Amino acid sequence: MRKTGFCFLLLAGMAAATQARPHRPAVQTAPSKAAPAAAAPSAAKPLPRAQFIADMDAQFRQMDSNGDGVATRAEIEAVERANAAALAVQRNRALFAELDKDHNGQLSPAEFAAMAGPQTRADAGPVLARFDTNRDGKIGLVEYRVVTQANFDKLDVDKDGVLSLAEMRAGGIIK
Repeated sequence: MRKTGFCFLLLAGMAAATQARPHRPAVQTAPSKAAPAAAAPSAAKPLPRAQFIADMDAQFRQMDSNGDGVATRAEIEAVERANAAALAVQRNRALFAELDKDHNGQLSPAEFAAMAGPQTRADAGPVLARFDTNRDGKIGLVEYRVVTQANFDKLDVDKDGVLSLAEMRAGGIIK
């Protein structure tokens, strides 16, 4: 990326972040090409040029870990890894706090089980409707075979007793 493009990304990221709060966290990188700067918050504040430059310089110093005045790919990636790790820790702490309903600093088995999310309700209705041909609420092997073999026979267009790849594709079984 050309220098002007990188500066533009820095400018956009700094403006959005500085409007949200006066000072940036200790470790922060410029937004990547894949992640454009977030929209300005409703409580936006003016950003004086001197503050912008000071914030940009601090951000650059974070990227330039060896202080030689150049941020290399390795240095930038190290800062991005540190940011990702810090974000993961922050998310983990938030999840723990959300799960720890009694706020005792520990997760009980019931609190831990809540991570799995709500249990979905199983419904045998569609399977029974398809295979339970005598409508007794149960599926016998004969009922199952009748329906599945009828499906096989429907897919076996050339009636050779073998489902070819073309027949399986036509039937939507494979792509």
